[in-house]
Amino acid sequence: MNLTPPSEHQLLVFWVGLLVILAAARILGRLAQRVGQPAVIGELAAGLILGPSILGRIAPDAMNWLFPEDPAQTAMLFTVGWIGVLLLLVVTGFETDLGLISRLGRAATLVSTGSLVVPALAGLAVGWLIPIAFVGGNTERWIFALFIAAALSISSLPVIAKILSEMGMMRRDFGQLTLAAGMANDVVGWIALGFIAGLAQAGGIQLDKLAFTVGGVTLFFIAAFTIGQRGVDRALRSVRENGNDPLHGLTVVIMTALVFGVITQWLHVEAVLGAFIAGVILNRSRYADHDLIRPVETMTAAVFAPIFFATAGLRIDLGLLADGETIIWAGVVLVAASVSKFVGSIAGARMSGLATREGAALGVGLNARGALEIVIATVGLSLGVLNDRSYTVIVLMAMATSMAAPPMLRRVLANWDGSPTERKRLDAERQLAANRLITGGHVLIPTRGGVDSLLAAQVASLAWPERAEITFITAGDHPSPDIHAHRNVVHGHPVRSLEVSSDDPVDAILAEAALGYSAIVLGMSSSPETPTGGRTFGGFVDEIVRRSTVPVVVVRGPVSEGRALPWAFARALVPTKGGAVCRPAQELAAYIGAELGTHVHHLHVSRTNATMGERLGAKRHAAGARLLASADDLASRIGAETTSFVEHHSDAATQIIESADDLEVDLLVVSGTARQHGGELDLGHTLPRVIRDSTDRTLVAILLPPAHSTPDDHTPSTDSADAIG
Repeated sequence: MNLTPPSEHQLLVFWVGLLVILAAARILGRLAQRVGQPAVIGELAAGLILGPSILGRIAPDAMNWLFPEDPAQTAMLFTVGWIGVLLLLVVTGFETDLGLISRLGRAATLVSTGSLVVPALAGLAVGWLIPIAFVGGNTERWIFALFIAAALSISSLPVIAKILSEMGMMRRDFGQLTLAAGMANDVVGWIALGFIAGLAQAGGIQLDKLAFTVGGVTLFFIAAFTIGQRGVDRALRSVRENGNDPLHGLTVVIMTALVFGVITQWLHVEAVLGAFIAGVILNRSRYADHDLIRPVETMTAAVFAPIFFATAGLRIDLGLLADGETIIWAGVVLVAASVSKFVGSIAGARMSGLATREGAALGVGLNARGALEIVIATVGLSLGVLNDRSYTVIVLMAMATSMAAPPMLRRVLANWDGSPTERKRLDAERQLAANRLITGGHVLIPTRGGVDSLLAAQVASLAWPERAEITFITAGDHPSPDIHAHRNVVHGHPVRSLEVSSDDPVDAILAEAALGYSAIVLGMSSSPETPTGGRTFGGFVDEIVRRSTVPVVVVRGPVSEGRALPWAFARALVPTKGGAVCRPAQELAAYIGAELGTHVHHLHVSRTNATMGERLGAKRHAAGARLLASADDLASRIGAETTSFVEHHSDAATQIIESADDLEVDLLVVSGTARQHGGELDLGHTLPRVIRDSTDRTLVAILLPPAHSTPDDHTPSTDSADAIG
């Protein structure tokens, strides 16, 4: 085994070169952003400046010292860059929504096909017509033409992802379509490149190598979404079970990316494709959490991606453009590449029924070739398919298309917010991202098959978005319950059912809840019996609420009557005093109101009489009005109709019950903080009284762990009621 470490001087040159590249890339990246370009353009420009194009002409000795023609030195530097693009593609995959892409399946297929076929035909024509002076000396014209066709067909997924992310367009329909088409372009492009490389090296078609790559990539995709998904799920579940240890989570992310990258590299397709699929698989896991990818995202954006794009720019020598013929054909290649990609994309978009403007955005986005095109050009140069002139032409096309994409996208998309359906989806996603309780996360519903959990299931189904998975869990030594009705109630949601044998059902439920659920929704018996021993709900429910690390939503039907499904709520009352503790109740009531047409009443109880303490009373009344306006605004964004009012009473619980009676509400939604006192659940003074005395209507009590009840910057807070929202 020959493991020769680099010399002290080689290490010094490596560290200095890395420092200079990173500093230049970050500085120029920031400058590019200030003039409306994505940071990636400045990062590529950093390589241009430090390479033979500028520094090599101004101070060749300095450039040769920083970047000597030493294979070991070059390998060290470019390895860091490739780590950067690998991590960038993991992050991109994590943000790719396969569900959305599948809903746009026909459009994704047609746009991918158009954006590949038309540029390939244009590339064949250009490759056949370009002067022989541009053809590598070690290849035939037809192989050269095939190579140009592959080069014009490919899009740079890393550059596209960086541009879309920096412009805040990743979640737009066209953004997800661009990623889908870019992924297809990359897969086909790299397979074609491997095929052409085989032709160039062997002087003929290597069917065995082509079959190995095509068949291998097909099997890889199948295995990744089956065996690979199960393996990732198991690993991320282990992270959850071990307290969400960030080091453990980061290890899973990096190892998944490396395993997938190794497989695709072995299949003669770049490792970046495997990394992209790794990100997709990680994001699809039911145990996924954005905190998993955040450290990778931060390090990639700050360090690794700038180094990758800058090192790609180091390969470029713009001095070769001094030749007039090279400039002319560089323009021809640029026009052919841009127009063909644009025409192919917009044709696919129009055939799939997309708006012309959206097709134009797709064409502009997919036209960015970026650093991967430079890699392709480097491969062509090393194979002898390209020479210095054609290499420079391809590189110039890659740089120009990447630089043109951001301003052209802004121009194409100016004053266009997408279709009404897309705007509605984006607004809903932004709202869910801002919510404290109602998110796209999984919901856990303990059940023994009774009507109590049936009502809990209906509340969860109405409040949480359809993509939120609902899991029914039966814990303890009980016969398997019949939850057919429960599944019907949550129709439209992904559903799972678990049966856990345990001596302690509370432990089993809480252990499952810790595996990435956003809330526990718990049905409570509507028996008129009063809990004993100072308990608010009863032993089982109190223990769940007291020990849970996620919000617990307790649902209790009216005591006075047995009601058959479906439950329907005409009027809901939400007491609120502002602050983080109130927000979950406002969210849940608003989503139910938007779904059923329930009218939501927001109540603020001020303990200061309007006639007492004029200045203090006026101040508190104004604060109450502001928080009610905030609650109304939230409900309006979600789509519920509201009425808000302020009542003055020295006892908040009494006023809440009286208002509920006066309004004849059939749904009361309250929220509070689940604190502990002496080992027992402590919900303060007001909330237990409201729960105890609200027996003739459906009650939803949202209990937050103390960690979820931090101060809220969005709504003011007053002292109208302790521990209740």
